[in-house]
Amino acid sequence: MSIFEPFSLTGQVALITGATRGIGRAIAEHFVMAGAHVFVTGRDLAAAEELVETIGNAQALPLDVTDEASVKSAIMSVRKASGRLDVLVNNAGVMYPGMISTSAAADLDKMMNINIKGAFLCAQLASRLMAAKKSGSIVNIASIMGREGAVGFSSYSATKAAVIGMTRAMAKELAPHNVRVNAIAPGFIETDLTASITGEARDKALADIGMGRFGTARDVAQAAQFLASPASEYVTGQVLGVDGAMQV
Repeated sequence: MSIFEPFSLTGQVALITGATRGIGRAIAEHFVMAGAHVFVTGRDLAAAEELVETIGNAQALPLDVTDEASVKSAIMSVRKASGRLDVLVNNAGVMYPGMISTSAAADLDKMMNINIKGAFLCAQLASRLMAAKKSGSIVNIASIMGREGAVGFSSYSATKAAVIGMTRAMAKELAPHNVRVNAIAPGFIETDLTASITGEARDKALADIGMGRFGTARDVAQAAQFLASPASEYVTGQVLGVDGAMQV
């Protein structure tokens, strides 16, 4: 057996939220290359369909993670099309920076709804399919800020800390059903989400990274592939940092 076979996702069915760009898109691409059949989801169905045309072994589904009916429709579509769901990647997320003295409550509400509620709703319904067949992997995308905090990101850090707590609790609850739940905590990854961090703040972020470079969506995608694959079959309730030794 090749040493690389445990990282194969051949025959697995995966659903990725927020998959039309950035980290989600890279995960979708990696999963397809690893042999998975991927359901690409997002509120922009046209963008999801464009990605499907690019990567091949995939299907596009509309999904608003904050809408329980939309989540249920997407999960049921996966069940109808494939009869199973092996991997869920909760990637959909938003980030609105702001000092605690000036942060808008509306921004906090949006982040709570997408980053936490959305991940919970998707995991809740996906885990039912996984538990029924006694197998599955849920990967939640958290953040280094959820572990360490960061100046100017109190609200965002709070939502990602909640994702980490949710991950650990779900892992304990679903372990008897052989459903694994882990999180990835990326550091500074070059995506649209971090494009607003410029100037001195960006320079400081780079200076705080031990490896001397910003992370890429590919770096996170490779970690997600590991957590989705048989190579991590005894790994659950963990938070995998992908940050290049970043000190927040």
